[in-house]
Amino acid sequence: MKARVDAGIALVLLVTACSAGGPPQPAVTDPGLARGMLTADSLVEGAVGKLTAGAVLVVSRNGRVVHERAFGAAETFQDDVPSRPMHLSTMFDLASVTKVMATTFAMMMLVDEGKIDLEAPVHTYLPDFRGPHLDSITVRNLLQHSAGLVQWQPLYYQAANTAQTYTAIRNMPLQWGVGDGRHYSDFSFMLLGDIVEHVSGERLDTFVNKNLYKPLGLDHTTFNPKAKGFREFAATEQSNVYEHHMVYDSTFAYKYRGDPKSWNGWRNYTLVGEVDDGNSFYANGGVAGHAGLFSTGSDLHVLMTLLLNKGACGGHVYIRPTTIERFLTLDKYANYLGWQYPPALPAGSFSHTGFTGTYVLGVPSDGLSIVLLTNRQQMGTDAKGFFPALGPLQAAVSKAIVDGAEADKSRAK
Repeated sequence: MKARVDAGIALVLLVTACSAGGPPQPAVTDPGLARGMLTADSLVEGAVGKLTAGAVLVVSRNGRVVHERAFGAAETFQDDVPSRPMHLSTMFDLASVTKVMATTFAMMMLVDEGKIDLEAPVHTYLPDFRGPHLDSITVRNLLQHSAGLVQWQPLYYQAANTAQTYTAIRNMPLQWGVGDGRHYSDFSFMLLGDIVEHVSGERLDTFVNKNLYKPLGLDHTTFNPKAKGFREFAATEQSNVYEHHMVYDSTFAYKYRGDPKSWNGWRNYTLVGEVDDGNSFYANGGVAGHAGLFSTGSDLHVLMTLLLNKGACGGHVYIRPTTIERFLTLDKYANYLGWQYPPALPAGSFSHTGFTGTYVLGVPSDGLSIVLLTNRQQMGTDAKGFFPALGPLQAAVSKAIVDGAEADKSRAK
């Protein structure tokens, strides 16, 4: 593949700025950024035990980690088993952060090689994705969440593998007109995962591991980690209570129109090291374009740094700057391809969240990467069935750090 090196050479070429390991982090000498990180730490500390059981915060600037800290518990006290403390090495179920850290990266690499055309109809790569409305859906529509696809349904009620999942999505009527608006849909990214496999000849997890994670030395970024021998995880739900609620209560979240009792394979134990998302776990064996990836804060910092470095790491270009620019240019829906635009932060910032409580943010104007991983689901649901809302915490942590960096920049002028 163009602009790729084998894993051995890539690991030799790596420099600290793109490594998940390396020497101890340097002291932060910029006073604004230092104050911002103290505020961020205080905010996360205040959230532990209220909004989340634990957290990991990793901040890097210009490719170097300047702050990393673990908070609280990876798993709370249950069934006479003591709480497990959170560590920097704890792996998290990234949920929808999978969409950017696996699927969008894979699409960037294949577009960069000329193997995928963003403007091509999906049926160019999935030949049987045809129909009066399906014919007009492009790859760009999928990445923009503008394909008009249904946002969520429990596909595991009718699918037990990836092929059956694809058929269920293809046969499902659209919920909106193609291009009518941005309607966030897991199904769009499931289809993108199918496209990666069809074009590359490799399943999504194999493709990103061979061409991205392994060359970058990311040893703790993978799908189905428990099956690969990993043992240190942040726990998520105590059974699939949220999706069960969605299926059985037509007034809660997304409406399911089928018979809730026609399937009963629910997991009734604390989920540790296996993907929380039902469509990924039950219907796709833990590997899907929308959910299933696990990682650590330090590994995610490397992937964020790769984007902030315009696709280069350790003297090797993984993705050309022009391709990254195509994906990170605001579209008519005021978002990016795959990534989301956080409007309250400096222009050019890009972010994504995950349902389990994960969050990644890049701020190119300040050279900042912020990774905030939490296990909010360990707190359980409220009386209405919802997990704690983390949006305000994520926004406040980001603002404190970015404001500090901006203050240092202003002081230096």
